[in-house]
Amino acid sequence: MRNREKRRDDRGAGDVFGKFSGIAAAAMIACASALPPALWSAGPNPFDITKKIFEEKAPDFVLKDLNGQRFRLSDRRGKRPVLIIFSATWCSFCKAEIPHFKSLHATYAKQGLEIVNIDIQESREKVSRFVAKHQLPYRTLLDEDGMVSSVYNIPGVPTLILVDENGMILCRQCRTVDTLLKSMMKKK
Repeated sequence: MRNREKRRDDRGAGDVFGKFSGIAAAAMIACASALPPALWSAGPNPFDITKKIFEEKAPDFVLKDLNGQRFRLSDRRGKRPVLIIFSATWCSFCKAEIPHFKSLHATYAKQGLEIVNIDIQESREKVSRFVAKHQLPYRTLLDEDGMVSSVYNIPGVPTLILVDENGMILCRQCRTVDTLLKSMMKKK
């Protein structure tokens, strides 16, 4: 009697796992079919970070820098790529990344890359003190009302957006910005 009950219990567990594996398989198929067609036809290595898979035109904006000078993104089209760093003075991760951003500036500014830091919703005085203290070599823009960060749908800081010389966004969040810049600037 106990063996029959044990077999029934085992069979019940198998049914549960059988149903679960069917659900898991369906979920995997659904996720795979949701991938953009560009990834399906991207060739042998669809995750090559040096190739553009997605292209999106960067929204134009006009902001003033700490000296009151206007910066318009569309003025760079056809001329130079722009690395946009969205940040805030209170952000510890932003502060920790400053040496990396300075290094990128030192390496690629001579090759035509323009780096701009967009500070989100902070006063000119506070940002000026921060820039002076950290000796930022790149231009800092003020997004005082948060409109530009809203248009770019910035989820948090720091966020990097690399825009090519044609005004197309090459990457958002740019975890591989070094590799992308190396590849992009080598072609110039």
